[in-house]
Amino acid sequence: MERIDGVHCATGESPAWDAAARAWYWVDIPAKRVWRLAAAGKARSWDLPEMAGCVAPRARGGLVAGMETGMYDVDLFDNGTVATTLLGKPADLGPGMRFNDGRTDRQGRFWSGTMFMDMAAAKDIGQLYRYDGNGLSQPVVSGLLTQNGLSWSPDGKTMYLSDSHPKSRLVWAFDYDTATGTPSNRRVFANLADHVGRPDGAVVDADGCYWICANDAGALLRFTPQGKLDRRIDVPFAKPSMCTFGGPDLRTMIVTSIVSGKPEDAEWGGSVILLNPGVQGLADASCAF
Repeated sequence: MERIDGVHCATGESPAWDAAARAWYWVDIPAKRVWRLAAAGKARSWDLPEMAGCVAPRARGGLVAGMETGMYDVDLFDNGTVATTLLGKPADLGPGMRFNDGRTDRQGRFWSGTMFMDMAAAKDIGQLYRYDGNGLSQPVVSGLLTQNGLSWSPDGKTMYLSDSHPKSRLVWAFDYDTATGTPSNRRVFANLADHVGRPDGAVVDADGCYWICANDAGALLRFTPQGKLDRRIDVPFAKPSMCTFGGPDLRTMIVTSIVSGKPEDAEWGGSVILLNPGVQGLADASCAF
């Protein structure tokens, strides 16, 4: 396990591997910041004009981000400046809301969901959206408290989605039409009330197993495609937030975290780590639009 030097995030989220650039990206949500770590070099950051809950690399360079006021193209420049271009804004993205977790499907469509930021209010008004070359979709999944856990099976025919709110703690699986980008047949895949923690960000490995960050439990949990827990990796912070695979051989996992405020978590909370879980990941498709 390796800790990335010089990085401390209040809410680290949305790590992504850009194979073309040979670099990792992730965000610190409340700091309004995006981080980049090249394969060889030190991590550096750019300040954003508003909070971003998630980012994903574009095939043509740069990033796509789910932010406070919509989905945006984001270009990062060597001089430290940033340019953003609005792609789409859903009608429900009102005061106190923002986009949260996001990821591309196997075809390069970008998915992200909205949430009400005051989790104590427990407002189930979050909705899941798809963005492709035809623009922003209508809500695809509704009634979410804290949308999270997006990932797809190796063949792209199963979509996973979680709700990490303490009142939910569920991970769902959907049948997924790869031609149209349409999920159906929603069913419970895993209930973390039967395990530990809350289901935060996630990724699927080359074996088709689903890795979920067990927030508040300091662990990564791997579920088989049948929904059986088969592995647990403990991490040095209480609140792991999202994980993904990368590196030249896709055998390195990056894990972001959130500051918990607990004295015992002071050393590691908010750090970002790299580890080798002993399995290979899958290359996420870059945003195709």
